[in-house]
Amino acid sequence: MPQYTRIIKSRWLLLLFLFVSLAFAQTPLTEIARSGDQSSSARIEATELAGTPAIAVVFTGTDDLHYYATPKGAPAPGLELKVTAQANGITFAEPVFPAYQYFADPAQGEIEVFVENFKVLFPIRDHTADILQTEVIVNISGITCTSKQCLPPFTKTLAAAVDLSQWPAVSIQAGEAVTEKDTEIIPAQPQPPAEEAPKAQTLAASLAGWKTVDSTEAETSASVAGYFLLALLAGVSINIMPCVLPVIPLIIMRLISQAKQSSPKRMTLGFSFCGGIVLFFAVFALLSVIVKLSTGVALDLNSLYRNPTTVITLFLFIVFFALVLLDLLTLTLPSSIANKQGTAGGFAGSIGMGFFAGILSTPCSGAILGAVLVWAQTQPLYVSSTALILMGVGMALPYAILVSIPSLLNYVPKPGMWMENFKKAGGFLLLLIAVKFTLTALPKDRLVNVLMFGVIFSFAVWMWGTWVGFNTPKGKKWTTRLMALFIAVSCGIWLLPGNEPSKIDWQSYDAALIEKSIAENRPVVLKFTADWCTNCKIVDKNVFQQPDIAKLIEQKDILAVKADTTLVSYPAAKDLNAVFGEAGSVPLTVLLNPNDKSIIKLRGIFTPMEFKQMINQRF
Repeated sequence: MPQYTRIIKSRWLLLLFLFVSLAFAQTPLTEIARSGDQSSSARIEATELAGTPAIAVVFTGTDDLHYYATPKGAPAPGLELKVTAQANGITFAEPVFPAYQYFADPAQGEIEVFVENFKVLFPIRDHTADILQTEVIVNISGITCTSKQCLPPFTKTLAAAVDLSQWPAVSIQAGEAVTEKDTEIIPAQPQPPAEEAPKAQTLAASLAGWKTVDSTEAETSASVAGYFLLALLAGVSINIMPCVLPVIPLIIMRLISQAKQSSPKRMTLGFSFCGGIVLFFAVFALLSVIVKLSTGVALDLNSLYRNPTTVITLFLFIVFFALVLLDLLTLTLPSSIANKQGTAGGFAGSIGMGFFAGILSTPCSGAILGAVLVWAQTQPLYVSSTALILMGVGMALPYAILVSIPSLLNYVPKPGMWMENFKKAGGFLLLLIAVKFTLTALPKDRLVNVLMFGVIFSFAVWMWGTWVGFNTPKGKKWTTRLMALFIAVSCGIWLLPGNEPSKIDWQSYDAALIEKSIAENRPVVLKFTADWCTNCKIVDKNVFQQPDIAKLIEQKDILAVKADTTLVSYPAAKDLNAVFGEAGSVPLTVLLNPNDKSIIKLRGIFTPMEFKQMINQRF
């Protein structure tokens, strides 16, 4: 047997070979996703699959951050893990994924995922004979989730130079984990002729002409009917959501009032209200269809809550109707319309109230709507639209029954003070919902500003609704309301816009990091701040968010450290007194200059020019 093909039996020599080959074949890890202490990274390395040279994309991660293995298990089609590879002069076969694991998803049950450590292999189908070294580009896309939240969809690109002359061998089959085995030294040789194609190519040829059946197409009409029934029941359940409960007394009072009218009018107004509910879900279904036809992407309701503008708008919308329930503002039609509305006006009002009830249900029923919507996006358009509209029918069903059988209203407690108190209690409940369900995703700094504006907005609504009355002169009435509008708009312009992301690479406070920087003769600027400190935000906006300040810090190679003193237990709060001799007042900016061993302090608010002068004079 020729020397270059014999298997290395000596274990120490085998380990030495593996060490050397892997050292040149592996690339540094690139972080793909991170959520708190959960993360996943990937790298490229050379390997071998059943005697065929291959490229391995090696994923290394924690036990709760997972990728989706199949389109059916993913939050939406197209968000499953996708990995592609390309290189000059190399043709890769289809990727070989490992066996997936099962994850217990609260909404979908057991779903297929990739988690922790696994490999995706790309067998080399063919390559130019004279290419021994090349650069491989790997694109990774999909979405990652933990048991608590999902991160935004991602696309990552990895690159690595690989040596085709040496390959550590592994054994893998589709759906099985990768395991290393004994390695043999195989020097670079010309690729085998076409008749000796790798197994991956042979398998592809064997499957040529086979019919592909999508599992979603194999669903029976019975299963679709089951989903329709679930959509209907989900719609009924929305009526007991805390977002809808506050308006139920208003709905009941309206139905009782309509019950005293003639049967045709009662039926017309009652079913108009039910039609308003269904109309909201029909509009939502229409938006879903438009998005899917125009982009091919599923409309995910949860994505709306990741948009700060949408979140703030919904927050103010709910606060407004909470104030209406608290009688700080009475919604009435202009007299010119009210005097002419008759049956038509009542008809439009009923539809509008039903539509509002549908809107009000979204913050609390977002998970239900989202789950149904994600499933609906995998179905034909007529199926998805029907499912969403059936949710509206389910929500409207109890009211349709009360309209059809008004005698059931006799079992409803008679209107009285209890209903007024219940309505106002619902207003406070809406305020709680506004904060809990809409603002939790905002950054802390912006959350404080939005809450402050919520109070100012409530004051402006109170001015508009109660500072004037029916008999107030027209000039005084509009002057007062224009003042309220001016207060709301001006404060909104001041408080609601988000801050531009800082161009300074702020590091979290770490005494060891600061000591290391000083030892390397690198200056340090420490920004002592706190979440509750208003002046700190002024300094941050006026000084550290300025592009020229960020450029100056970068040019001078200054380590920027954010020293958070929000709580007394934070390390920066402790060192503020123990190390820097300050009582605890912030904002405080400290510059450590290793050149002359000086500590320069800027207390309170200062200007960008003062900061520049300090930096330029010292360095």
